[in-house]
Amino acid sequence: MLRNQRNFPLFMPLFDLQQFLLTYPSLPLSFISNPSRHNHLLLFLYPKTLATMSDEKKNVMKEIKVDKMVLNCCVGESGDRLTRAARVLEQLTGQQPVYSKARYTLRSFGIRRNEKIACHVTVRGEKAMEILERGLKVKEYELLQQNFSETGNFGFGINEHIDLGIKYDPTTGIYGMDFFVCLTRPGARVARRKVRKGRIGHPHKITKEDAIKWFQDRFEGVVLAKAL
Repeated sequence: MLRNQRNFPLFMPLFDLQQFLLTYPSLPLSFISNPSRHNHLLLFLYPKTLATMSDEKKNVMKEIKVDKMVLNCCVGESGDRLTRAARVLEQLTGQQPVYSKARYTLRSFGIRRNEKIACHVTVRGEKAMEILERGLKVKEYELLQQNFSETGNFGFGINEHIDLGIKYDPTTGIYGMDFFVCLTRPGARVARRKVRKGRIGHPHKITKEDAIKWFQDRFEGVVLAKAL
């Protein structure tokens, strides 16, 4: 075994690993995960410096954040009920909702083509995080795996809007709504801009596993395989 002036080994065969751990019990054990000679040398000589370097080299471009959140309320008919549902969304977000039209006629549901049957609003920034926190609190921070898509987005629904902290109004009634959350990473604008448009590399795209991990770390949530 070779040694330097500080009495730290420069290189060690794997069969001497047990003896080394007994000789230097105070050293961190993270070097076992990557047994390359170069990393051994850095870790053995500068254990504290290497840990500091790993924190400083955290890639900010890989951080996941909420791009937007869409709140959708579908009542299945036009008229006063749809107007009251739009009023609920406006009261919740402070923004003017947009109405959605039916794509085709369904006689069994009494829906005609191009009839306004739903309303939705898109929220971004801190307001989106605040409303998302209130919505997850209603769900007790529990979601299913099927709530997450393969592209890294997730959604859920609530049955009563008054659970979000809105005061009940007898003239308005109670409405449920759907939450759709789109996650993104810095640099995703490259694929949407008009000038010098590019493609997002596969390692930079958000997967279902990334979205689940972000939800668990950010909100300390629980992801169930199926409903209980």
